[in-house]
Amino acid sequence: MGEQDLQELFEAVREACSRSGWSKGVELARAGAVVGEQDAGDHVVLKVSTAGELISRTVTLHPADAEWTCDCDTGEDACVHVAAAAIALRRARQAGQALPQATGNVASIRYLFTRAQGALLFARAFVRSGEEEVFEASLAAINAGRIKGPAFVATSADLAVDLALGMRTNGFIPREALALLLAPLSDCADIRLDGRPVTVSKQKVGMRVLVEDQGAGFRLSLGPDPSISETFSNGVALCGDTLRALAEPRLLGRELAELQGGKYYGPESTAELVSKILPSLRERIEVEVRARRLPRTAERALPRVKIDVAKEADALVVLATLVYGDPPIARVDGGRLTLLSNQMPVRDELAEERLARQLSTQLGLAPGHKERFEAEAGVAFAKKLAGWRGQVEGEAHREFFLAPPLVPHLRTRGDSFDLWFDSPNESGKPGRADPSAVVRAWRSGSSLAPLLEGGWAPLPRDWMAKFGDRVADLLAARSAMGEVPACALPDLARLCGDLDQPPPPGFTALKPLLDNFEGLPEAALPSDLPVELRHYQRQGVRWLGFLRKARLGALLADDMGLGKTLQALCAIEQPALVVAPTSVVFNWAAEAARFRPSLKVCVYHGPGRQLDPKADLTLTSYALLRLDAEKLAAARWKTVVLDEAQSIKNPDSQVARAAYRLQGEFRLALTGTPVENRLEELWSELHFLNPGLLGGRSDFDERYAQPIAQGTDGAASRLRERIRPFVLRRLKREVAPELPPRSEVVLHCVLSEEERAVYEAVRAATRTDVLARLSQGGAGVLAALEALLRLRQACCHPSLVPGQSAESSAKMEVLLESLEEAAADGHKSLVFSQWTSLLDLIEPHLSRSGIDFCRLDGATRDRGEVVSRFQGQGGPPVMLISLKAGGAGLNLTAADHVFLVDPWWNPAVEDQAADRAHRIGQDKPVFVHRLVAKDTVEERILALQGAKRALAEAALSGASQAAGLTREDLMELLA
Repeated sequence: MGEQDLQELFEAVREACSRSGWSKGVELARAGAVVGEQDAGDHVVLKVSTAGELISRTVTLHPADAEWTCDCDTGEDACVHVAAAAIALRRARQAGQALPQATGNVASIRYLFTRAQGALLFARAFVRSGEEEVFEASLAAINAGRIKGPAFVATSADLAVDLALGMRTNGFIPREALALLLAPLSDCADIRLDGRPVTVSKQKVGMRVLVEDQGAGFRLSLGPDPSISETFSNGVALCGDTLRALAEPRLLGRELAELQGGKYYGPESTAELVSKILPSLRERIEVEVRARRLPRTAERALPRVKIDVAKEADALVVLATLVYGDPPIARVDGGRLTLLSNQMPVRDELAEERLARQLSTQLGLAPGHKERFEAEAGVAFAKKLAGWRGQVEGEAHREFFLAPPLVPHLRTRGDSFDLWFDSPNESGKPGRADPSAVVRAWRSGSSLAPLLEGGWAPLPRDWMAKFGDRVADLLAARSAMGEVPACALPDLARLCGDLDQPPPPGFTALKPLLDNFEGLPEAALPSDLPVELRHYQRQGVRWLGFLRKARLGALLADDMGLGKTLQALCAIEQPALVVAPTSVVFNWAAEAARFRPSLKVCVYHGPGRQLDPKADLTLTSYALLRLDAEKLAAARWKTVVLDEAQSIKNPDSQVARAAYRLQGEFRLALTGTPVENRLEELWSELHFLNPGLLGGRSDFDERYAQPIAQGTDGAASRLRERIRPFVLRRLKREVAPELPPRSEVVLHCVLSEEERAVYEAVRAATRTDVLARLSQGGAGVLAALEALLRLRQACCHPSLVPGQSAESSAKMEVLLESLEEAAADGHKSLVFSQWTSLLDLIEPHLSRSGIDFCRLDGATRDRGEVVSRFQGQGGPPVMLISLKAGGAGLNLTAADHVFLVDPWWNPAVEDQAADRAHRIGQDKPVFVHRLVAKDTVEERILALQGAKRALAEAALSGASQAAGLTREDLMELLA
């Protein structure tokens, strides 16, 4: 490294470093905070200690390339540590030194071991100017100033030693504690034993069992590893110049006592020794055989190939092994001989190699490797095996032969069907294949399906290409008794039409459902209805009435704000049960009183709740459905309505299972967001409405959810075709053109230096560990969600992060400025946040700015009063709302500005919030503002929202791809 290279590096660092960083670097260099660690020729490694930091930073300089690195991860091109290192190295070279040396004020750390009465004593010392100063306090206490001590250069290994010591500092350290201490010590550089430099290794060293000839038999004894030169009573061994922990032998007490004194095995015990004792010992301790006479044979036996065949499901499983003797007395496993009895054959390794080559050449097998052959591969292998001259144990391969191609047959039987596949043969009695097995083979890409009587027959591929998906749907929907549910009759009718067969009789009444609802009969509206329905609402009531008469379930998925509650009230038959979120139950009571005043309403709520057998309409919550599942399931209802049906999106949840048990002749689900994250949510809702329509969960996942997520052509359109008769979804822009426009605005906020420091600290503290755990699966998802939560909070306000506080934040300033401007222009605003703690931080700023406001969250007792006050002419211009409390059941059309302070990856949640203002009754343009912190995880969240919208569109409209919140999504957000 020349002086010119060093000077160019110095200038490059100074140019890249900020003024304040360079000034701090000069101060650190002058204070002697830089110590050289290594000069490797092409690069120099230095340690930089800074006040208040326990661990020194490692800086690597590459003078020839004018490049550098620092492990502080501040994100700066040239940090203060790099500046200090470059300055100190330049000064050292100008003073004729290879590396900067520790000054009298900066100490390094040395670890001292001393021998004492067969044990090791331990101490730590600061080293300054060659002098040792033993200390006993923790490094953290000295660094914090609680204990007097010098400035020192510490590494992460030094800190790890400090933590491992705990309350023990100097002197005798017990065996277990010393073994734990050696691991971090192995990364420390300066270690002495009685003044002589030594190293420490993490690798343990211990005892071994020696097998030696003794007389006509053999002697087993316990001896030390030959690398050990000295042992100490507190569990450490010296191996040359390296200290290692002593490993405890994993032997029973009896074994340990016997082997320490040496145990003799006579000739009569040789077989037991070879076949049992030594293999058992090898599993727990190293065994060294020094005996030359240990016999390798008890009798003569030749090697041969043994092939075992078996059938597992539809696969032929084959295991070939090399064995000695018939019956086998030993087996060759991975080149080693495993005894199968108390005899040991003489190995013929040349013969073993010849047999292995023959096995590979003729059958493509390797000894000891189990192979699984599916379908075509099984038939092909069975044909090969027929020419094998060696021993085959088992008869499974005889079932793998090629039969004539399958011929499909379908015949309707009332509102059900019979499907079978024949394989004609010369005997006149054709072989048959299970239709489910045929579908399974076709979906897996196989060309053969298994026959029930044995053998494999080619699939009717052209027929399956045309009708396979529909057949799979119908088989999944058919009950164990072979009956097709009414909801699957449209699928059966379509298949019959394609096969030129008459449709099932029951389909005639359902035909309008396949004709874009044309021909649906008019529905009589309730006589007590005091309002005029809009055109699309009348169409919805006709559709609901049609499905109610057919006793089929309906999913009304209209956009939020289009009057799903009103349509449901016009279509229900009494007695009816409505299950809704707790916050919406009393809104249903108000809507029923307004639109169906003649209905007798029972609100099933509170500690003294009782069902009223005379009630026309019973209202309850999902929480009470879960708690009173038995009672509500025992009642019989004409109509069961689930409002905000996404509440049962998890089919494994208690509330979903309780909903499935409800007895209702007509089942109706209402939701503006039928799919939020995964298509499994749609399955759960439709399983409640029409059990069997989409088959079982695993079947649905395999045939629809996964192909749609992977973008498989036709998968989304097939799903839409199946559910279309039972799902009605209209968007506001399609059926309510009179609604004013809705504009989406992104307000970018630039974090201050202090906020950026908090954000990066949270990111650095979690990112590496969380990403590593995510890549391994398991509980890493929970850790990632927690990290995502902390990062989002750091984007909004430092005070949301534990241990941090601040008066304001960049988002707070942008929000207040926007609210002041909106209020001054006479607009009303809704401010949504996921966290009530953030609303708590917003309130004082509104008060100081003189902006009147009201608040709605989970703790609000009288929601109606708060809403009325805000909606009123003289009401406050701002309402603060928690996302959970304001996500459903609110009409806040007085507001025309919506602020989403903390955007979330699920756009359905945000849309529910925005639609509190953008709904029927709104006469002003609505502006939805998303506050997004620049250069943070929030920008990635906006990109992910697009994928989330695609998920619902794939199932309900014309999109071709969708994606749920996967492990890969989380890794991308946290990258």
